[in-house]
Amino acid sequence: MKKPVFPVHDIGMAVAMEDYIIEMLNITKEFPGVVANDNITLRLKRGEIHALLGENGAGKSTLMSILFGLYQADKGEIRKNGEVVRINNPNDANNLGIGMVHQHFKLVEIFTVLENIILGVEPAKAGFLQKSKARERVLKLSEQYGLKVDPDAVIEKISVGMQQRVEILKMLYRDNEILIFDEPTAVLTPQEIDELMEIMRGFKREGKSILFITHKLNEIMAVADRCTVLRKGKCVGTVDIDKTSKEELSRMMVGRAVSFRVEKKEAEPGDVVLSVRNVTVLSKTHKKYAVKDVSFDVRAGEIVCIAGIDGNGQTEFISALTGLEKISSGKITLCGVDISKASIRKRSKAGMSHIPEDRQKYGLVLDYTLEENLVLQRYWQLEFQKNGFIKSNAVRSYAGKLIKQYDVRSGQGPITVVRSMSGGNQQKAIVAREMDKKHELLVAVQPTRGLDVGAIEYIHKQLVAGRDAQKAVLLVSFELDEVMDLSDRILVMYEGEIVGELDPKTTTVQELGLYMSGAKRSTVKEF
Repeated sequence: MKKPVFPVHDIGMAVAMEDYIIEMLNITKEFPGVVANDNITLRLKRGEIHALLGENGAGKSTLMSILFGLYQADKGEIRKNGEVVRINNPNDANNLGIGMVHQHFKLVEIFTVLENIILGVEPAKAGFLQKSKARERVLKLSEQYGLKVDPDAVIEKISVGMQQRVEILKMLYRDNEILIFDEPTAVLTPQEIDELMEIMRGFKREGKSILFITHKLNEIMAVADRCTVLRKGKCVGTVDIDKTSKEELSRMMVGRAVSFRVEKKEAEPGDVVLSVRNVTVLSKTHKKYAVKDVSFDVRAGEIVCIAGIDGNGQTEFISALTGLEKISSGKITLCGVDISKASIRKRSKAGMSHIPEDRQKYGLVLDYTLEENLVLQRYWQLEFQKNGFIKSNAVRSYAGKLIKQYDVRSGQGPITVVRSMSGGNQQKAIVAREMDKKHELLVAVQPTRGLDVGAIEYIHKQLVAGRDAQKAVLLVSFELDEVMDLSDRILVMYEGEIVGELDPKTTTVQELGLYMSGAKRSTVKEF
């Protein structure tokens, strides 16, 4: 990726770091059953990167949605450059120079990149759309900031990393000077994260002010100047990054010390649970194969991780494995049963649980309640129905148990509509449902995406506990630390092929990176 070129503005560093460009003073916001923001004060200095840290459901996205005009505060006020402002909607925010990249992108999937960037601010002359001028400006911005995009590409056919670039270009196209990033790295590969961090540093050098919501402490330590920590809707405090540590930030966030190491004993692999033989999958976007002749086994009592840079066939392979897509050729066996052409329900009944990559598209019915989502895979069982009628009390009791066990936070408990929950708590709901369901194989794709360090610690323990209970775990993760810490074996996928099988105890992150980039290959076990 071309190194971005940022204009140099002499904004005066003394002024830049002492002026407050945005002040959110004593903000309170309540929803049914929960105080999302409880008297929070947040001040953003001109030309700084200010991180907003907190557990899932701590109120971070709500606070930023108030600043962007998606919600209205019940109490408190917002000031820009010392003047009180009223932000009734996102148009008001844009007029004030405030832009936002949302955790779940706000893009029209059937529109092109260009159409999404100019949507709402379309250049027109005499009532006619001036697309050519808009295209020139978008291409100029993408070149200047190193955000290379194809203006004519349709959103639904580009990667999530590219979609994020479109969201950033939307802000730049509108000349926003205050940039809000809500969990911007949750859907990115390590390489894309590094690129985004450099882009954010460039924005800071240019004089833009950034509010950065994240759970990833390494990213905060790498790019932020200050960090405000929220816990259960309240502000715990604001600290200078050069005067704190990851451990202190995690204590502020969850109220206790958090272990960053995965404790696990030596694996004791048993019988083969999943057998994949010569599986080939056709690409949905190109007339070529996304997965090519892939073969491997996963045994009971081990965690096998598929590692690789996003876009190298992992998504297509998991879709075929779980029944979302058909395989072109090959054979998949689960517990000795051929499931190559089985339906999703049959695979589930055969012993497969699946934590999907896209929680909103494939993991949840967003307009169902939390309790309904928690029994989606089991509602037909006698425990939850009688003569075709759902046993409501049994469903609610079961949901309550999982909510408590996995600390799923929601305003109205089991009857909360899932769409209203934070992304992290949506993820925890899926993890709870899939891990609690009777299974022999857990297919976990980015299981800790968007979770805070406390929740990550808990999920990692649950995955290891499942392994130790002689369940088979197939993990797909782009987090290299997670890959190295959790895996008993690592399979590296590059351009749709397994190019290496590595032992995390004897390999390094650097060697893993060589395999992921295609610079190195090794002989893979023949079946």
